Amino acid sequence: MDAELFPRGRREIAPSAVHVPDWLDPARRRALLAACREWARPPAGLRTVRTPGGGTMTARQVCLGRHWYPYGYARTAVDGDGAPVKPFPAWLGELGRAAVTDALGPEAVPEEAYDIALINFYDAGAHMGMHRDSDEKSDAPVVSLSLGDTCVFRFGNTGTRTRPWTDVELRDGDLFVFGGPSRLAHHGVPRVHPGTAPPELGLTGRLNITLRVSGF
Repeated sequence: MDAELFPRGRREIAPSAVHVPDWLDPARRRALLAACREWARPPAGLRTVRTPGGGTMTARQVCLGRHWYPYGYARTAVDGDGAPVKPFPAWLGELGRAAVTDALGPEAVPEEAYDIALINFYDAGAHMGMHRDSDEKSDAPVVSLSLGDTCVFRFGNTGTRTRPWTDVELRDGDLFVFGGPSRLAHHGVPRVHPGTAPPELGLTGRLNITLRVSGF
């Protein structure tokens, strides 16, 4: 929004779980969107994720570094076209380390390099159920970057998918980092607000770029 009664400020949602509004500047947002569009092209491009029970996720996904599927990682798009996964670029890893530094402080930056990205695309009707990012061997903080439409991001607890949780509004350019005691907290996206992306970005829908350290 161009004008707000109370400007948005950084906020700790839970221990070591921090929301930083407008962390990406406009130039970085445009560059990241252009990169996402290239990564989404086949081979090993944007796909619909199928769950073991036979359902499908409403958000579509492309992976870098390693291919995530429920519930593991592979070198190829095993539930897609079978092509080798696209490489994880070093500049994206540096962006992840900078994000952790700004959100949690330099002491929280992992010794290992960020080497996996899961990029989810949400159209108007997409959502994401409550889940934990628990398929990695590393406990390094997860870095989440938002582009496009605003969403409701639900950040819960480590023990259950149910309450208590906190709903956070994530907008274009926002950063959310969670590590430490909140690294395995359940989280999800119950809804996206269509048409809220800045027109100048040129994106219909929402992109979420999640960076992780695999520990493999």
